Amino acid sequence: MTDSRTLAGRLLAGAALLAAVTSLPWLSGTDPALTVLRARSGDQDPTPGQLAAVREQLGLDEGPLTHLVRWLGGDAGTSWVSGEAVWPQVSDAFAVSVTMMLGAFAVTALVAALVCGRSVWLGARGRLRDAGSGVLAAVLAALPKFLLASLLATVCGVWLGWLPAGGWEGPSSMVLPALALGVPSGAMIGGLLRQALPGAFREPWARAAHAFGLSRGYVARNALRRALPGVLPGLLPTVVGLVGGSVAVEKIFNIPGLGRLALDTALAQDLPPLQTVTLVLVLLGVGAGLAIRGVCRALLGPALRDGALPALPVVGTRPRRALAAGCAVVLLALVVAGLLRDPAQVDTAARLLAPSADHPLGTDSLGRDMLARLGHGALRTASVAFAVTGVSVLAGLLLGVVGRVGAGLTEVVSTLPAVLAGLLTTAVTGPSVWGAALAVCLVGWAPYAAQASALLAQERAAGHTLASRSLGAGAGHLLRRHHLPAVLPAVVRNALLRLPTTVLVLASLGFLGLGEQPPAPEWGRLLSENQPYLELAPWTVAGPAGALVVLAVLAVSVERWARRGGRG
Repeated sequence: MTDSRTLAGRLLAGAALLAAVTSLPWLSGTDPALTVLRARSGDQDPTPGQLAAVREQLGLDEGPLTHLVRWLGGDAGTSWVSGEAVWPQVSDAFAVSVTMMLGAFAVTALVAALVCGRSVWLGARGRLRDAGSGVLAAVLAALPKFLLASLLATVCGVWLGWLPAGGWEGPSSMVLPALALGVPSGAMIGGLLRQALPGAFREPWARAAHAFGLSRGYVARNALRRALPGVLPGLLPTVVGLVGGSVAVEKIFNIPGLGRLALDTALAQDLPPLQTVTLVLVLLGVGAGLAIRGVCRALLGPALRDGALPALPVVGTRPRRALAAGCAVVLLALVVAGLLRDPAQVDTAARLLAPSADHPLGTDSLGRDMLARLGHGALRTASVAFAVTGVSVLAGLLLGVVGRVGAGLTEVVSTLPAVLAGLLTTAVTGPSVWGAALAVCLVGWAPYAAQASALLAQERAAGHTLASRSLGAGAGHLLRRHHLPAVLPAVVRNALLRLPTTVLVLASLGFLGLGEQPPAPEWGRLLSENQPYLELAPWTVAGPAGALVVLAVLAVSVERWARRGGRG
């Protein structure tokens, strides 16, 4: 019964996603024939006869349903723009993306191990008191992937000549993109694992193992087995994102992967390859979800099935009040000082000036003061990011509670790149900051739902839950008294760690013309529009990138202070 509900969730979500993608050319409000003709020839003023010929050739008057049925019948067709067969294009892009994903996944695992390695070492010796400050994980997770990609390409590819700065010519071309994608992802996964490890090391079995003199390796391995199932579901959107969501990195390194193919075909409204790319991503997400769920069950063993799984203890963390106060003061000073300046004043004689007394953070390519733009963009950036995060967490919790149906839906939605979601929402709402926010909400709940579902499965198998149920506790009581208190803190920590990532996803949509439009001084947009000047004027990106890092550290510090009930 449960497996049938999961399958129903996958089929329903997959059908809805494919139907939405198929309808994209007709939802956009722009004549698909005009878009395709411009993508083919660049002709900006085609004649009505040319447009009619394209409509007849592509069968656009038949509507989206006919095209979807024909495609589901096994006819992948040919590209509307290039006239080439679809499968060779998609298979070549898939091979490139999977190769890059494997490299990025290796970097993710290595960085995660480095972030939580100290906790494992101390815990195996019975000396782990708490999860630590988490500052390193917050800083690394807040690094913008497209900015890190530009920095690596400039320093390691151009200046030092160690590795190729672009293109896809062999294994050496994979290194820099894998680092740009894997370092922030590994920091996020490692930070979550580091939070779970103190509870695992404080369980009765760990104390008994120390008392009986069992090896430290035995203790470390079993603590990881206990903590990993609550963290691994976060790998699902990470793995799929490394394949289909790395559009900016692929563009910077000129890599012909699936993400770039999805973006190019969506912008050109080239429906046949776009449908096939979407299907490949859906199948990849479902396969990754099944594999991760199988690994989690294998790690927990019979305890999950037999209802003998104890609840993982929640261990408090030492709050860093001085660090939180310092970050708050820095951000407040930047905002106040920036609000006293004009963010829209253009001075072409002061283009790309280095930081000085007149311009403490320098100027951008139009001579606008970077401090002014950073300060004026702070409130808008924070409000949109917090709103998107709040909606995503709430939706993730709700869908994580419903169990198997939500699991199938989560697997499918995790495959949808935010860029493609942005194209779908922009087709309906038009380009705007709230349209971009809606796009991120449509896909942003998936990691929280996956995490909540995994933690709830463990909590439902805990002994105290079974005892409460045997005493007549209803579903509402269990949810309020046991399930939510066990799940919510971990999900909130995940959300705070992902907050800078939300800002950057919104920025990437704005950079592609789907979100915040110029000249709005939003932080992510500042990074996007100044990224081409990283080598010439690095201060243009240092300010907004530094502000994101400070915001990430502040969010983590405040969360830990609140978890200790405000005690120092």
